[in-house]
Parts: sequence; structure tokens; C-alpha cells
Amino acid sequence: MQELNFPKFEYRFKSTENKVSIFDVIRKKFIILQPEEWVRQHCVHYLINNKKFPKTLINVEKELTINGLKKRYDIVVFNSDGSIHLIVECKSHSVQIDQTTFDQIARYNLVLNASYLMVTNGLNHYYCEMDMKSERYSFLEDIPNYTKI
Repeated sequence: MQELNFPKFEYRFKSTENKVSIFDVIRKKFIILQPEEWVRQHCVHYLINNKKFPKTLINVEKELTINGLKKRYDIVVFNSDGSIHLIVECKSHSVQIDQTTFDQIARYNLVLNASYLMVTNGLNHYYCEMDMKSERYSFLEDIPNYTKI
């Protein structure tokens, strides 16, 4: 797999029927290792180990409905009150992040109302802080570490 621009972590792999799977600590099961999943797992470990978000506040690959269409977000981090702190959109390392990617996460945020957005292809990471009152966002160098609310 491609080396990514995240800290190194210990991963659990298994191989069955010529397919390699990686263990997801959030879903608590092995997931077939695709390039996007490789990025998602790095990001999950980054959020847990570097940003100190509790595993219990992280959700991976859940369905949501936007304008009657079923979509799946990659990673959502909740606040302890159940509101959404962060949405992460993960792409394969081979996918260029462009306006389409930002439009996708913006559509998700119309429903989810997160305070922060992160878009990554594992090589490049973009972070935004949302200001819902003035309907604006500002780019950040990084997302803040977890603080209990």
C-alpha cells in the first residue's frame, strides 16, 4: 500500500481468499483493504492517537439521506452531547482533491451541521472550521485536539 502523510500505526491484517483485510477498531471487524479504506484507517488512528478523540465518539461509514438520496459518510466524530464535531471525507491517495470533494462534504454538512470538516486523500489534508451563523468557513492548519465538552 501507498505510504501516507500520517503518523505510523500498528495495524492488524488478515488474508482470506486472496484478499487482504485490515481491522477497523471502530467497527470492530476486518474490512477489505482498498486504497480508500487504507486512508480511512490511517485517519481513524490519527484521530484516536494524535488528536485524542475517544473511540466511543467516532462513527465510520454510516448512511445518511440528502435530498432523498442515500449517501455514506466516511468518518464522523460526535461531541459528548450527540452533536457532530467533525466530518471527515476520505479519498484514495490516487484521487486528486478538488472542488467536487469539497462540494460533497458541504452537502453532507447541510444535514449533519458539524463544527469542523476534514478532507484527505492520505497525502494532502484540508481542515475547515464552520461558522453556521454567518454561513462561512475558514481553513485551518489542523483540527483542534479533543477537549471534553
